[in-house]
Amino acid sequence: MLSDVRPFMTFMDVEHSRSYIDDLYSSDPDKCLTSLICIKNSVIGSNRQKESVIAQGIVPRLVQLLKDRNRKAAIRLESVVTIGSLAKGTDDHVELLINCGTVPLLLDILEENDPLLIDACLCCLRTLSQQDNGRFRTSYSHIHLQKLLSFTEPEENILRQSCVASILSSLCKGAPEQNALSSAGAAQVLTNMLGICQTAVRIPTLTCLAAMAFENRTVAEEIANTTYKDSKVTTILARLLSRDKPIEMQLEAARCLTNLHRAGAIPSYDSVITFRTLPCLVRLCQIEHLTPHRAAAANTLAYLTEVDSELQQTTAISNQLIGALAELLNSNNVLAKQAAFRAYASLGANDEDIRKRIIETNRLLVGLDGDWDQHRHVRAFASLGANDEDIRKRIIETNRLMERVVDGLGDPNEGVRLAAIRCLHSLSRSVQQLRTTFQDHSVWRPLMALLTGSPPLELLSAASSTLCNLLLEFSPAKEPMLQQGAVQLLATLTTRSEPALRLNGVWALMNLAFQAEQRVKSQILTALGTDQIFRLLADSDTRILMKTLGLLRNLVSPRVHTDAMMTLHGPQVMQAVVLVLEGPHSPDVKEQALCILANIADGERAKDHIMANEDVLKKLTDYMTHPSTRLQTASIYCINNLIRQEEPGAAERQLRLREMGVVNILKQISTTPDSLLYEKVMAALVQFTEY
Repeated sequence: MLSDVRPFMTFMDVEHSRSYIDDLYSSDPDKCLTSLICIKNSVIGSNRQKESVIAQGIVPRLVQLLKDRNRKAAIRLESVVTIGSLAKGTDDHVELLINCGTVPLLLDILEENDPLLIDACLCCLRTLSQQDNGRFRTSYSHIHLQKLLSFTEPEENILRQSCVASILSSLCKGAPEQNALSSAGAAQVLTNMLGICQTAVRIPTLTCLAAMAFENRTVAEEIANTTYKDSKVTTILARLLSRDKPIEMQLEAARCLTNLHRAGAIPSYDSVITFRTLPCLVRLCQIEHLTPHRAAAANTLAYLTEVDSELQQTTAISNQLIGALAELLNSNNVLAKQAAFRAYASLGANDEDIRKRIIETNRLLVGLDGDWDQHRHVRAFASLGANDEDIRKRIIETNRLMERVVDGLGDPNEGVRLAAIRCLHSLSRSVQQLRTTFQDHSVWRPLMALLTGSPPLELLSAASSTLCNLLLEFSPAKEPMLQQGAVQLLATLTTRSEPALRLNGVWALMNLAFQAEQRVKSQILTALGTDQIFRLLADSDTRILMKTLGLLRNLVSPRVHTDAMMTLHGPQVMQAVVLVLEGPHSPDVKEQALCILANIADGERAKDHIMANEDVLKKLTDYMTHPSTRLQTASIYCINNLIRQEEPGAAERQLRLREMGVVNILKQISTTPDSLLYEKVMAALVQFTEY
């Protein structure tokens, strides 16, 4: 009688007695099975009980029992079910199970013929894959993937099909897994699975297709070209966007189509994007839906519209959307707030009118504290404001938007802070708002506070990108940020190992130097130092090199600053220009270096640095005959500045250049068909002939 009761007793007895654990190691199969059932029942729903039995070292024994094909089928089945229950515990529990080799073992058992054991192994693999945080990605060979896909055939049961779709979607964490699934034929298999009219199968299948297509053009194009019963997968996905389908299915179908579009497999003008996906996401953002669903829709909408100005404008036509996103920010759900901010940022990125509409919308921001879904709505705002000035204006003028953004910058949740910064970055593209709303709310204060801390890399990158806009010459925030140490902060960014941070640092310094006072320019050069400037000019990232040249160009202009800057830093600037002109760079890069020389030649005394440098003069004459008309034009522009007759010493400079053959070269290229080059050539010849 006791044996009938023991399997259903609480495991408190096991914590105080090793009898059940000892029975797990018994050679008597009945005792072993009874122990397994007791352990299984005890750990269900209790992490404390899971911790207790794991601490007593049962996992290796469970793996041993499962591996032994000579054991009773019931023992192996209870072993895998118990492992599956333990896998629903903490991250440490999952890590222990994976480290004990459960995944390869479960995959090997799939080759056996016991249907119940296979079902249990698939369920266990699904649990492990869903709980895993990145340690699961190297566990599947091509053969294993093909075996898993074989369980999706029409004759297989729904449980197996659902498990496989969930396992594969969790597995797909990057390009290696995407390509491996593609090679195993997953695109066609998953498309076929969309024909199974079971929500439990369709939703994880959609999730897997979306994961496979994410930022992988080759795989996305393969998926987009698959068919099922003469219907293209995009047509099938469009049907799943219908209102009569479960909300979760609509969301996953929309995400799948969005990822196919962003990967380049579907153009933005395709009707499945403009007339099906976009309206579906806008509809699911509305207030009548549950907050988690609205958050997911806003997040996908943000990604869909992030880089396409026409999609942003089409989306922003609906004033209801901007208001719905605003209402989401009142939620206590962190992911919702993040998604709303992100959508605003995307919509307002390219159009001032959209930015204006976003800002004007009523009831946008009431509070940024909360926890789960807020970042998705923040993200949606960011996408809405990404390219349209009108959308940005609408976002910003929404009641209390900027207060919400400022609050978001100081939110304890990192995701909300990041989403708020991205929204701020999008809205900061508005010249009008930089001069008005941004100044009214002193958004630079929390931004600088964030930057001077130790923020994570992604957050630092977004914040420094925003800083680039706040330091434009017309921005009222520039001066107070200078007083708060912006120059040194940016100079430090240029020394970071991450290219994005170096780029943002030098870009912001370039903006800061434009039409700045001489004291600010000297401060920049002092903070950077000559060695760091040379390191930036030798950077392998061409974007960083171009912005560094732009910085130097701004430092030696306008003319009223040229002489003073060259008096203080002339040798270093000239050395930097020569370094670029002698390097293996593109015409775009060398054109910038020649423009710096032209700015130097514009100075009354600064031009002496060029005339005294034989090497630079020789390079100027060489570039006058360069195959690139842009380099020819830039070099002759510099020559023009050197020979202006109304300036002191012009006769001597003209004579020196005549001796170097400059006039003859000008005459040779005076027949150029390029109108701009011809204009510069003739202007130079006129200067020479007047002496």
